Amino acid sequence: MNLTAAALAPAPAPAPAAPDFETLVQRHLPLVRALVERMKRKLPPTIEAEDLYSVAVTGLVVAARNYRPTQAGSFAAYAATRIRGALLDELRRLDWMSRSSRSKAKRLGSALSRLEQAQGGAVTAASLCAELQMGETELQALLEEMRPVRLVSLDAPEEGGGAEAEERCLHDLIADDGAASAGEVVARKELVGLLAQRLQQLPAMQKKVLAMYYYENLRLADIAAAFGLTESRICQIHTQAVKQLRAYLQSVMA
Repeated sequence: MNLTAAALAPAPAPAPAAPDFETLVQRHLPLVRALVERMKRKLPPTIEAEDLYSVAVTGLVVAARNYRPTQAGSFAAYAATRIRGALLDELRRLDWMSRSSRSKAKRLGSALSRLEQAQGGAVTAASLCAELQMGETELQALLEEMRPVRLVSLDAPEEGGGAEAEERCLHDLIADDGAASAGEVVARKELVGLLAQRLQQLPAMQKKVLAMYYYENLRLADIAAAFGLTESRICQIHTQAVKQLRAYLQSVMA
């Protein structure tokens, strides 16, 4: 029996199985940390590295879910692109400056660097105006626009207030313009109590209609069917009850 060379050739080794989702994520967590640390060096200290790390991990998870070995190169390169994209999207979301303001800030920083190198010391307003080709008023307006914004947490303890201040936060100190005053809260509670008393004095039919309409959210047609009355009659009872309550409130508040 003759055997062909193809038949005698060893069978090709099976292709290694592609790493599963959890393996991809666990194996590339160091890549997340490296990308965050590299980007953090170029950012102001107000940006928290841990917040960026959470965003970067999310980017890694999305990359692991969407990765298809037949459609992309190595997973590390694919994941790095997705992670950087997620980080840049988050930084754009956090950026309080517009693109125009960012361009002005870059121009101002470049001018300051050039003058510091040329003069070897502090930069005067006059030299900066000359470098930027603008008047002093325009320069002051630019510096005001570029003034950094300090972000604080409303849950952070009050600063400079001693041990007692550590138990308070800015939520306790900043007034809520939309909140009712203490007097308004007391007056409202008193009014609700009076209204509840007046409700108890209404005829039984009116009390039942109001309860079914406002508390059980039934339609007037459903209430009419429950009592075997016409909808117009139930509407009349409802209107009478509301008029009595409104007249009572007006007399109390007068």
